[in-house]
Amino acid sequence: MTSAATPAAMANAIRFLSMDAIEKAKSGHPGMPMGMADVATVLFTRFLKYDAKAPRWADRDRFILSAGHGSMLLYALAYLTGSEDIDIEQIKAFRQLGSRTAGHPEFGHVAIAETTTGPLGQGIANAVGFALAEAMMAARYGSAVVDHHTYCIAGDGCLMEGISHEAISFAGHHKLAKLIVLWDDNKICIDGDTALATSDDQRARFAACGWNTLAIDGHDHAAIAAAIETAKASDRPTLIACKTVIGKGAPTKQGSEKTHGAPLGAEEIAAARTAADWPHAPFEIPAAILAAWRAAGSRGAEARQGWEGRFNALDGARRAEFARTTEGRLPDGWQKAVVAFKQKVSAEQPNWATRKSSQECLEVLTAAIPEMIAGSADLTHSNLTDTKACKPAIAPGAFGGRYIHYGIREHGMAAIMNGLSLHGGFLPYGGTFLIFANYLWPALRMSAMMGQRVLYVLTHDSIGLGEDGPTHQPIETIAALRATPNVLVFRPADAVETMEAYEAALLNTDGPSVFALSRQNLPTLRTAHRDDNLTAKGGYVLAEAKGKRQVTLLATGSEVSMALEAQRILSEKGVGAAVVSMPCWELFDRQPKEYRAAVLGEGTVRVAVEALGSFGWERYVGLEGAVIGMSGFGASAPADKLYEHFGITAGAVADAALARL
Repeated sequence: MTSAATPAAMANAIRFLSMDAIEKAKSGHPGMPMGMADVATVLFTRFLKYDAKAPRWADRDRFILSAGHGSMLLYALAYLTGSEDIDIEQIKAFRQLGSRTAGHPEFGHVAIAETTTGPLGQGIANAVGFALAEAMMAARYGSAVVDHHTYCIAGDGCLMEGISHEAISFAGHHKLAKLIVLWDDNKICIDGDTALATSDDQRARFAACGWNTLAIDGHDHAAIAAAIETAKASDRPTLIACKTVIGKGAPTKQGSEKTHGAPLGAEEIAAARTAADWPHAPFEIPAAILAAWRAAGSRGAEARQGWEGRFNALDGARRAEFARTTEGRLPDGWQKAVVAFKQKVSAEQPNWATRKSSQECLEVLTAAIPEMIAGSADLTHSNLTDTKACKPAIAPGAFGGRYIHYGIREHGMAAIMNGLSLHGGFLPYGGTFLIFANYLWPALRMSAMMGQRVLYVLTHDSIGLGEDGPTHQPIETIAALRATPNVLVFRPADAVETMEAYEAALLNTDGPSVFALSRQNLPTLRTAHRDDNLTAKGGYVLAEAKGKRQVTLLATGSEVSMALEAQRILSEKGVGAAVVSMPCWELFDRQPKEYRAAVLGEGTVRVAVEALGSFGWERYVGLEGAVIGMSGFGASAPADKLYEHFGITAGAVADAALARL
């Protein structure tokens, strides 16, 4: 009978908890937890700097389960090591409504989940962000208080996803030596053998990207330990190819896709128990084995206590700054800089493109908020994301700067920013063209799902970008962004609204924000300063009608000035029209019903104008209203010619209103 706490028996505890939970749920993925149980056992019992009783302490090693479908591996480890938020009842409630043990690991549900994984490739790219954050924090505070590794278990599917290449290329270039990827090299995917779809030499691919690579038997505990020791001594990130058998321990199904995404069945589990000499009832772990796992879970307590002593030895200011930034609190007084900027631009009234307004805002904000980390996907001088405070850029071996050249890796950039944010200590923003939100969407969606304060600076926001044409004109993109839950989408009209948008985004600690910014110059519309943030209301009356309001004109961004011109045209015809700027629909929808009704002007004719697709505006203009916008893709021409060609003009707005009176 297997009751002694041997390493093999400890690995079997993971296997049988996984089998039993998935069988009870009648749903799940047993193959990966069973195949990687030996690797996880060695990592958690011998290497991982982890304290189950204080699972979020700042200098812990990070463990990322990129192959998130194998979530029972993570939950089994949490229970076995003694995490207080996962007891055996949570294991039994796997994949059930209201349980913490969701089908894929979710950040915020369980302390052991450093990030939400499931969409393959996201986790390994997040891991690069975690490793980068560690290097950047160490450059700021020293290795006495920042010195940890990031371990990532990734599967064949993670490495097939294109984002993996963006991430590993970035990590190899920057020599993120404390990143160790444990590849579950089982050669099985859902359809069967991976040879059906790929013949990549993954070790050669990683080596070409500047990684150290090793290959081992993923069931040989001594080999696993030796490889991790070697990886920890490397001056480069390391891939350890762990040759494993998917579903190891399932007598008739191991090594096949049949173990990947379905319960093994009672008969197969019974046979596995016999083969492993594991006669224990479902969910029962022998006391000696559980005690050995609990000892592994407390192994990091000594390291944590040592770190606390070193942290407390920091001078008071550095200790306070470390605590403030890792807790996500903004510095005192930063909003004074916001008010001063608004006063300045309202007085000077510059004609800036909102991408330029954004850069001017970021100059102020990055100087006031030192944890803001800038970057761009090879469009720095188009997105205008660089600031004086963020120089110099980080470089291989030099992580003291605050600017990141992500290269042409939009998807990787967004996932790395998620890792930077999740690690703690930094508030990242990154830039690309708005149209390329399509390339980074899966990671932005994860920002929203995890409630991460990541800022997306997306420029060239409409047909107003002009000659680059329909491939770059984001007709449908902003509607899709607005449809994504827990994302604030800002399309500001001038420099004042742009700063207010940044202020609202920085105060929003529960999710990401998108800034849709113009290429073309726009006039300053908010010329009378006020301290309060009108953009934080999402929509507001910018210019009330002269006399009785008959028409309400709604607009965002570059079309707000067009709406003001339409208001003038209507006024000359004796029609009273109000202009409503709606820079953020999501914030407007949160306002009280009475406020929204007053802004929208109940009983008035409503016309919206936006040089994008018209989808979504119906909720504000109603069935009787009109939307002046795009119904198809754009074209290549100077911006003013495009607006005229597509009928997005002040005259068209006024005519639509008059036709409905």
